[in-house]
Amino acid sequence: MSDAFLKADVRPNADSKQSNVQHGPWRDAARSFAKNKTALVGLCLVIFFVLLALVAPLIAPFDYKAQVLSDRLKPPSGEHWFGTDDLGRDIFSRVIYGARISLWVGLLSVVGSIVIGTLLGIIAGFYGKWVDMLISRVFDILLAFPGILLAIAIVAILGPSLQNALYAIAIVNVPTYGRLVRSRVLSLRQEEFITAARALGANDGRILFKHILPNSLTPIIVQGTLGVATAIIEAAGLGFLGLGAQPPDPEWGKMLSDSRQFIQTAPWTVIFPGLCILLTSLGFNLMGDGLRDTFDPKMKGR
Repeated sequence: MSDAFLKADVRPNADSKQSNVQHGPWRDAARSFAKNKTALVGLCLVIFFVLLALVAPLIAPFDYKAQVLSDRLKPPSGEHWFGTDDLGRDIFSRVIYGARISLWVGLLSVVGSIVIGTLLGIIAGFYGKWVDMLISRVFDILLAFPGILLAIAIVAILGPSLQNALYAIAIVNVPTYGRLVRSRVLSLRQEEFITAARALGANDGRILFKHILPNSLTPIIVQGTLGVATAIIEAAGLGFLGLGAQPPDPEWGKMLSDSRQFIQTAPWTVIFPGLCILLTSLGFNLMGDGLRDTFDPKMKGR
């Protein structure tokens, strides 16, 4: 009898330990993400450039706008780590300030695309009929043009500036998130929990933002992370064409455009801005792939 009592006494403790191990889906996703070494490399790259942008005024050795013509096109040295450009400006200082511009444009344009695209996608997928047809046709029109060409056209109409480049990139990427959310809503609105919510008297607004939107966040987060890399490259492309940031702003694409004639005589003027574009976009792509592998049930079993 005492042995039975001891066994009965031990089992609840084991169950309690097992219950302590159980976690929510977001914590399980974080644990799965942490096991993906490639995704962690991407996360480290993103964190590095974000910190670089935040502390730029503290670590920049020179004013990024200061022109010293006697120091023009100097190679990398102890004084100028990344060398100088054709106007004698310190490239290291301009590169770390350029991280602020590129990340700002990339993040804000993606946030704008997600907000507008998600709203339109939810409305189209939930209400259907002529509303869905109208919004879908707008998406089709925007997708009929190559993204960079449409962005160039928008900036050409609005005028060359960093702000207008941000607007153009956001508009170009709206259909991507809109169609993604629309397809998600079309599958979710047939689920039993949506029918139950209607039966309990929930209105459309509550169903959309309390039930459908939270269940659509996973693909939005993954696509948004990948979209930042695309937005940074598009911003660099517009800057290279002179349609983005204007002098003296140290935008990486603009720095490449200003230095392309010195590729052979002063290659450092091109290498470092180009390397920053490469590493930043690579970081967001690796992190986005890791998030996709984490949230996609098909990838978990592999």
